[in-house]
Amino acid sequence: MAHSVSTPTTQSLAGRPAGPAEPSVGTLAKSAMADMSTLIRSEIELAKAEVGTSVKRGGIGAASFAVAGVMAAFAAIFFFIALAEFLTWLGLTRWISYLIVFAFLLLLAGLAGFIGYRQVKKIKKPEKTLETLSDLPDVMRREAPGQRQHDLPVVRNGQVVRQDPHARLR
Repeated sequence: MAHSVSTPTTQSLAGRPAGPAEPSVGTLAKSAMADMSTLIRSEIELAKAEVGTSVKRGGIGAASFAVAGVMAAFAAIFFFIALAEFLTWLGLTRWISYLIVFAFLLLLAGLAGFIGYRQVKKIKKPEKTLETLSDLPDVMRREAPGQRQHDLPVVRNGQVVRQDPHARLR
């Protein structure tokens, strides 16, 4: 691994014999970054392999649901034609039977539209997320280890605990 240095030193600065030289901080950091990069690449490859099969099955499942929906829509057309013919069989004129089915379908469409409208009106903007995103530039500022001047946001019980962004750590 890159943790060892190939040139041993025989004398230290004080004149005493020393063992093999310790790797420098730069060498250790470089090695850690290389190891981390390899680990991340390996994890990504593993995720691709695992997710690939699931995505394929999910796609087939979604396509099957789409086919089922189209077939149900065609079946609904025939159901409503049969309903109109049934009303005709009960003694109504054919055009009145079809007009009743048409009005029934408009009523169902209006009801579904009204429910959808009420649900859309209830949508709220993600206030907590927007609040934490506004703090992100302060958090992402690169500062030397041990020299951080800003605390990371803290979330407790689903609430962001506000802290003074200019308070120094003690």
